[in-house]
Amino acid sequence: MKADLLLEGSFDEAIEGVDGVFHTASPVLVPYDTNIQENLIDPCIKGTLNVLNSCKKASSLKRVVLTSSCSSIRYRYDVQQVSPLNESHWSDPNYCKDYNLWYAYAKTIAEQEAWKVAEKSGIDLVVVNPSFVVGPLLAPQPTSTLLLILAVITGRKGEYPNTTVGFVHIDDVVSAHILAMEENNASGRLVCSSSVAHWSEIIEMLKAKYPSYPYENKCSSQEGDNNPHSMDSSKIIKLGLPPLRTLDQMFDDCIKSFQEKGFL
Repeated sequence: MKADLLLEGSFDEAIEGVDGVFHTASPVLVPYDTNIQENLIDPCIKGTLNVLNSCKKASSLKRVVLTSSCSSIRYRYDVQQVSPLNESHWSDPNYCKDYNLWYAYAKTIAEQEAWKVAEKSGIDLVVVNPSFVVGPLLAPQPTSTLLLILAVITGRKGEYPNTTVGFVHIDDVVSAHILAMEENNASGRLVCSSSVAHWSEIIEMLKAKYPSYPYENKCSSQEGDNNPHSMDSSKIIKLGLPPLRTLDQMFDDCIKSFQEKGFL
């Protein structure tokens, strides 16, 4: 069975006859020297459109749950003025371009295009907008986001991100997706984010609990990604999601998993 995000019609066979579709696949972090358009932007935007176009053909389909991101919400020139950020806010693609925030750019455009397709076709689309996902490894190798955490802890990167970002436990993100699919009252966008912190705060928190690791001690000079803000997850909490896990809980689970699997 074919399943190529960049091949139109590739998901027709897989989706035919199903009740619901979760579309979660998208590159997050890619090397700086890579082809951003080919390896990040196209899979994100074209991949989303190709999956939704296949969904339009499936008469059995009742709902699509799309994994977007808080990155499609928080990158704006006025972020500090409008914070706390909620489902009504959108990232500004021009801001993303100005600061080379290509993942945020791709996720913003992909989600906007997804809503256009849903509105025209009548697809019942619900979008989950998680922040930076943390927690135990679910696969043999760390994801790109977990590799970033590992690099910060072990001092392999040379610097830590100059980023203020929301964090959320992977288990909460999974629960959010199931809720978005199964709860009849779920609709629109659903922010799923626990605490917002700068990476320097995360490092200090981890140093206090796990002092033996050679953490990064230099902050990146990257601009545009360190604006103080907060995220409002009250909509999905009211829908029935249990209280979100804390920073301590998600990073404890992450580090324990790294240790058990031999990465730390």
